[in-house]
Amino acid sequence: MQTSFEDKVQALRTNGQPFAIATVVRTVDATSAKPGAKALILPDGTIAEGWVGGGCARGAITRAAIAALGDGQPRFVSLRPEELLDVEGRTHGEERNGVRFARSRCPSKGSMDVFVEPVTPPPDLVVCGESPVALALCALSSRLGMRRTLCAPGLPAGKTPAVDRLLDDFAFDTQAGTECHIVIATQGKGDEAALRAAIAAGAATIAFVGSRRKFAALGERLLAEGIARADIDRVKSPAGLDISAITPDEIALSILAEIIAQRRGRQRLDQAAGLSP
Repeated sequence: MQTSFEDKVQALRTNGQPFAIATVVRTVDATSAKPGAKALILPDGTIAEGWVGGGCARGAITRAAIAALGDGQPRFVSLRPEELLDVEGRTHGEERNGVRFARSRCPSKGSMDVFVEPVTPPPDLVVCGESPVALALCALSSRLGMRRTLCAPGLPAGKTPAVDRLLDDFAFDTQAGTECHIVIATQGKGDEAALRAAIAAGAATIAFVGSRRKFAALGERLLAEGIARADIDRVKSPAGLDISAITPDEIALSILAEIIAQRRGRQRLDQAAGLSP
């Protein structure tokens, strides 16, 4: 079973699919699942592999997995019989010090603590173009934990950087549920085609490397061809934070810094809103 579990985990990782791993870390008295038992849980609550107990425990654990995948934060669930919750002055659904308590209706009256860890695919960075800025983006992003795609039609083999995926056109796709950041660094070679593809992809952010005047002209052309103004307004141009960047590496750095600031800023807002602990 261990090999099957690991194979399933690897397959989901390879396909870029989110999942959660629930691990029993402690039991008291009689329980069907023992410490070390694991289950692989999908975003809809389906247990794809493994086992962490019967129906009296499964509901609370799958709910915790769905919540963990929703905000990217792990959960610690303590399942206890109702009598024990009453004695300890705790209630079903209450959370204290990062532990969420849940009622167990198992006839055995045992208790079980379960750690639920979300595993979400890394964000996608899609770079369009073969310009010096595009190539610098691919190089500088190598240690940021992103899956990198370079869309560079006609790029000579000798100029190909180390990326996860290389496309010879702008027909990239974004997977549902995956955070995606698109940077258009075509700089005169396929600007409009790349913009069209980026807007259609529904990415978390779209940035255009170029002057405000150039982007305004492109935007007007796209608007005349039926693309909604709201979609065009989603594109950030010029791309990057204003750090007075001049060289391709400096411009690439400013763009990556902006992406990081946006990602972490959203996480802080979620925490402030109580969406994550």
